Amino acid sequence: MPSLEYKSEVPFAEPAWIRGGGWRSPYHNDTHRAFRDSLRALLHTHIVPTMAEDEESGSHPTKETYQAMGLGGLLSSRIGVSCMPVVAEIPEIKLPSGLSPKQFDFFHEQIAHEEMGALGYPGVIDGLGAGFCIGLPPMLHFSTPALRDKVVPEILKGEKRICLAISEPSAGSDVAGIQTYCTKSKDGSHYIVNGVKKWITNGVFADYFVTACQGPGKGMSLMLIERSEGVGAKPIKTSYSPAAGTALVTYDDVMVPVANLLGKENEGFKCVMANFNHERWFICAQCIAGCRLIVKDCMTWGSQRKVFGKPLMNQPVIRNKLARMVGVVESSYSWLESITHQMNQMSYKEQNARLGGPIALLKLQVTRSATMVSDEACQIFGGRAITKTGMGGNVERFQRTFKFGSILGGSEEIMADLGIRQAMRDMPAHARL
Repeated sequence: MPSLEYKSEVPFAEPAWIRGGGWRSPYHNDTHRAFRDSLRALLHTHIVPTMAEDEESGSHPTKETYQAMGLGGLLSSRIGVSCMPVVAEIPEIKLPSGLSPKQFDFFHEQIAHEEMGALGYPGVIDGLGAGFCIGLPPMLHFSTPALRDKVVPEILKGEKRICLAISEPSAGSDVAGIQTYCTKSKDGSHYIVNGVKKWITNGVFADYFVTACQGPGKGMSLMLIERSEGVGAKPIKTSYSPAAGTALVTYDDVMVPVANLLGKENEGFKCVMANFNHERWFICAQCIAGCRLIVKDCMTWGSQRKVFGKPLMNQPVIRNKLARMVGVVESSYSWLESITHQMNQMSYKEQNARLGGPIALLKLQVTRSATMVSDEACQIFGGRAITKTGMGGNVERFQRTFKFGSILGGSEEIMADLGIRQAMRDMPAHARL
């Protein structure tokens, strides 16, 4: 088990600004370095010791773990700038390194996602708040002040858990094709929700479900549904650990107070689309960190493994594979940093208007890179890459689960089309070769 001060000295195992040796960053300052060190210590104290066991057993994160993440500021850090005004009003929550909510920026949040992705146990990582990361932002941006004041603090403190329920058996990237629907009660005080959601991360143990449904008129509505009579959540077996709490969620005449509406009635599609930018961005940060962990293991293995009487790294073909892996990880990370910098400069409205296409293309680049990293790593590790235990464990888990990023939050094909379509809006009519 690495010490709390652990920082890998393996080439490319850490982002350049962490490595030392004269490397500098135009984006990061001392608060970011202290934040990363403190956050890494928090993870190694409360999360890392049981990760291997929890991944294998499929154990869900305990309420005590969630509360430790909440009061230790990890949950708030993964939501980021948008929740900091709320955090400032909750004295129990202490951000890592003693950072004040006013100091917090999108690079601090990026670091939080990276540190999670670098842990190497995908099911446990998602169980620790993937649903939370995409379920809470709509509450911050689209709920009424009364609903926000009631629900958000208890979630940020880790007392309650939340998830996002959009995808259905017949609707994934095609969000407009959802069939879950709602009608109004006779007295108009409640929505009555019926339908099915599928692949809902953290749905097994969530207390709240941010749910998209058709109606009650012509349009989509987004609302907060509390676990109550008529709400069911059945575990779904996926390629990774049940620790993620992936669920089939059912609604059977569920009564939802009209005060739980997020945004405007029948205009929920706008809320869903606005939420995707943050989701895709955090997937990119986490996925790149996972790729970097694999690069570290491959560099280490190439140096220690002997073949034909010499270190594996002596083989030109191995060095070529590593060069390709390092190239896609470092270039993807640079693009991520560039977009994060723009997020720091733009308002939420500007981000939605300008960054949707670039983030979509970044996600395509990152998940395509992960595909290559997984493939090359498997060839480098050989049989160990398909063995669940031992020195190739990180590679085995990665090659079994990297496709999650290619599908969740919008498939690669949708990302490619979206990115270019949005770019064409800025295509000058006079451009000619």
